[in-house]
Amino acid sequence: MDCEKCGRENLPEDEAFRHAGQNLCEDCYLEIVSVPKTCDPLQVHSAKITREKMGQQGAEGLLPVQKEMYEYLKKHGKATREEIKEQFDFDQKELEKHVSVLRHCELVKGLKEDGKVYLTLI
Repeated sequence: MDCEKCGRENLPEDEAFRHAGQNLCEDCYLEIVSVPKTCDPLQVHSAKITREKMGQQGAEGLLPVQKEMYEYLKKHGKATREEIKEQFDFDQKELEKHVSVLRHCELVKGLKEDGKVYLTLI
């Protein structure tokens, strides 16, 4: 069996998954079913408790690229998702993954201004 998303060939049956009518390898299957959700109260609560227990504040505990995003927003005050995407050369999925972490840690929020949605520090 071959993965219909990435093209990986000759998947053993125990490493193949069927989702939405497609045969997928494990990596492609997990990518599809574990999409981070920006507005997820359970994740916000979990991140808040974890950060409190670890004594983390601000950008502490973030991945280096997430720290860079945090510092970018600190310097610029606000930015659209598109501006951040271009600045950090992210694809849409990667952008949303990092924005979700920053939102779950209650470091970033959305701000609607002049018909545009900006990300800004809390």
